[in-house]
Amino acid sequence: MTPIIDREKTGKQIRRIMELRGLSVHDVQRFLSLGCVQSVYHWFDGKSMPTIDNLYALSELFQVPMDMLVVGDRSYHPIKEAGTHPCRLLSYYRMMQEYMAA
Repeated sequence: MTPIIDREKTGKQIRRIMELRGLSVHDVQRFLSLGCVQSVYHWFDGKSMPTIDNLYALSELFQVPMDMLVVGDRSYHPIKEAGTHPCRLLSYYRMMQEYMAA
């Protein structure tokens, strides 16, 4: 079966992370140079998805990996790379703790 992205859950995830970071819709609009905020609201409602470029930029703005923004029907098992710095893993762990507490 082909993995499928859940647009509604992805929109809710983007909104949740945006709020955790203390950012507004207008902040996202300005950062992505969008013409209007309606695009962001469409993502929240699951009417549309950000482009790959916008997902990449959002991951930078929110300081999270792109996989954290996208919600789908597959299970995610990150590959542990040799030489991965432990501080990076700790920061992801702390971020997930914030996310789970919200």
